[in-house]
Amino acid sequence: MAINTPNKQTSHIKREILARIIRAYYGDNFKEDVRKIPYDMRPKGSEVPYRCCIHKERAILRDRVIAGLGFDIEEVDDSQLLSDLAEKATERTAPEPHPLTLLQTACNECVPARIHVTDLCQGCVARPCESACRFGAIKVENGKSRIDQSKCKSCGLCAQVCPFQAITKIIVPCENACPVGAIAKDEDGLTKIDHEKCISCGKCVNACPFGAVHKKSQLIDIIKNIKAGKKVIALLAPAIMGQLPCTPAQLKQAIMEIGFSDVVEVAVGADITSKNESAEFEERMEQGQEFMTTSCCAAYNELVEKHIPEIKPFRSTTKTPAYYTAEFVKKENPGCISVFFSPCVAKRREAMQNPNIDYVLNFEELGAWFVALGVQVSECEESEFTKESSSEARNYAVTGGVAAAVNALLPEQKQAKPYVINGLDKSSIRDLKKFAKNGKCELGNLIEVMSCPGGCLGGGNTINSYRPALKQLTKYVEQGKKSEEIISK
Repeated sequence: MAINTPNKQTSHIKREILARIIRAYYGDNFKEDVRKIPYDMRPKGSEVPYRCCIHKERAILRDRVIAGLGFDIEEVDDSQLLSDLAEKATERTAPEPHPLTLLQTACNECVPARIHVTDLCQGCVARPCESACRFGAIKVENGKSRIDQSKCKSCGLCAQVCPFQAITKIIVPCENACPVGAIAKDEDGLTKIDHEKCISCGKCVNACPFGAVHKKSQLIDIIKNIKAGKKVIALLAPAIMGQLPCTPAQLKQAIMEIGFSDVVEVAVGADITSKNESAEFEERMEQGQEFMTTSCCAAYNELVEKHIPEIKPFRSTTKTPAYYTAEFVKKENPGCISVFFSPCVAKRREAMQNPNIDYVLNFEELGAWFVALGVQVSECEESEFTKESSSEARNYAVTGGVAAAVNALLPEQKQAKPYVINGLDKSSIRDLKKFAKNGKCELGNLIEVMSCPGGCLGGGNTINSYRPALKQLTKYVEQGKKSEEIISK
């Protein structure tokens, strides 16, 4: 399964808009500066790189600004001025409920997904396509294969057997990427997200080559609290340690320089998760349960709640590292504002269900913030973390890391047999349903589920390529102490 690869061009445009919004908020005329963003990015007479005309470009940029301000594009009237929305963003007291929104202006209105016979068809005598189709959906007519779409099940067998590779599967990238069928066209041909089905995995965001699926930002909410002089504390997911060209201590200092009062590693909470989950696993196995799944991935937890409730008895009840970290941060700092720094969209859903996590900032947004304020992280002084985390906890960021951390705390005779689901897709979801139905998993007794291939380090909001990020993270992991040393303190 391929690692998530965000579209560099659309990501660059999104980050530029976020940086402009941030600079505007720190400036003297926020409302007017926000209103002018589409015009400043595409001034009169400038080149139109992507769309038919400058007006279309500006309309799409306007929608991206709306998402950057934290609003649902579908709910904003076309007549509303960006300046008014900028003011409304500063008055908001809580983030909007759903983390994703759609830019209909940017959507290419892709043709429906289907199996399609191209002009390469030779109408051959063998007709393997006809023989392969179990539904009678394909016939040779007038020397060419024809597909009856009312009968076709899109199984693709005809494409597999065609000797000329004349049959192809046309996909809609966002629909094809979604593992739960939460994004599709409505009766008017417009793409819609069904939030009742959506697990906030963010796969559609990276899949769309037009950048039409967008994350709603909470940047203004966070900066507003910093400017108000509140104690705002950053909670750093381990995956962030592989994202920027600096040491972890430099990263902490850089985050303090943009206004945060303190910075805490979520790996500290991961040590608590490891301790609790290992004890839970041992207890379940002693009680005769065949397997247990981990519970750290927010998208997986959404999947269980919305699509596989039958696997709930097998899912660990241990809370996530973010949960435990936010819990002790709030206890030690009453009245503070906690901000989880996330590699994915799904953590926004988790935060909405946890009163101890006030906001979520993704890695892309942090990068834009540094750019907007001119912070060079590689040139920052070092500021050491006050709480220690283990090497196993830091390795939660990669596939297999959670299971390894649990095993590290289990007695040798009670070691788990891990089975890793390295990225949620339709196939892995079928497997999970099968495990739940049978009450056992022949492949292992501790199933670690990661929505993103490669783990959190391959999340949709990361900003560094996977391999260099892994190399950098591995160095940080190796610097940590063993989990037994940390947990025994």
